Amino acid sequence: MQQKLSAYSELIKTEARNLGFLFCGISKAEFLEEEAPKLENWLNRGMHGEMKYMENYFDKRLDPRLLVDGAKSVISLGLNYYTDSIQLDPAAPKISKYAYGTDYHTVIKDKLQQLLQFINDQIGQVGGRAFVDSAPVLDKAWAKKAGFGWIGKNTNLISKKAGSFFFLAELIVDIELAYDIAPTADHCGDCTRCIDACPTDAIVGPYIVDGSRCISYLTIELKNEIPAEFKGKMDNWMFGCDVCQDVCPWNRFSVLHNEPAFDPHPDLHGLKKQDWEDITTEVFQKVFKNSAVKRTKFDGLKRNINFLKVEI
Repeated sequence: MQQKLSAYSELIKTEARNLGFLFCGISKAEFLEEEAPKLENWLNRGMHGEMKYMENYFDKRLDPRLLVDGAKSVISLGLNYYTDSIQLDPAAPKISKYAYGTDYHTVIKDKLQQLLQFINDQIGQVGGRAFVDSAPVLDKAWAKKAGFGWIGKNTNLISKKAGSFFFLAELIVDIELAYDIAPTADHCGDCTRCIDACPTDAIVGPYIVDGSRCISYLTIELKNEIPAEFKGKMDNWMFGCDVCQDVCPWNRFSVLHNEPAFDPHPDLHGLKKQDWEDITTEVFQKVFKNSAVKRTKFDGLKRNINFLKVEI
């Protein structure tokens, strides 16, 4: 029986690589006992800011069997988005690398559906759901269990082989598989580069991020005005932030992605500082037609750009 389950798992991992995924690992669907007190403490300290949805479905975040009837396995996947492409005007407001191209939710969801169909075709009728950052699933915890890497001091998942510039996603399915049971050890050591470099001091201690101070939160999740205390501290980021990843020594092992959908819109990197400050809804709709940047909407992006003007 175990040999059969191992064969199924290898079949799934091979197809995942064929679909372009950087990693694929499989864990038993069970309660995340280690994560429960950490999540509760983080929420009790109010570090989720206005992200009130983080308070919802607490039990479901910790147990995938409450999300998918009969769930037995969590298939964790990583999709690389690293690029050395940069915005040409060094004075232009900055966008996080992950948002250069097509919205990753769309790209990954399509790949997950293809993988689920493959499993049904090759193994038999399988019940399951695909999750891409849009449901109460603790992606990093499952990726860690599957052996992708460790959760670093900046709370990003880090791989010795590929750094941290990758998206995480899951298929939760109702069949047993062979499980990866050797999580990667922590290799941050005494390095504190991410903590030292964070412009807003959001990394309040090793492995603890105050989400309400994170630039990604302030430019995307926050719906109200950005607090005045952050003026002059945004490091010119208008959507997201890559600072804690850019300074991480393990990202010297990052490799360029090979997903055409993540290539930037042809006009994106050529826009100068003044172009961004004068951006119109028409330009916004054109450049970010299928982009994750649409999450903050035109008014949100303008708010961010206007907030940055005090830094220059």
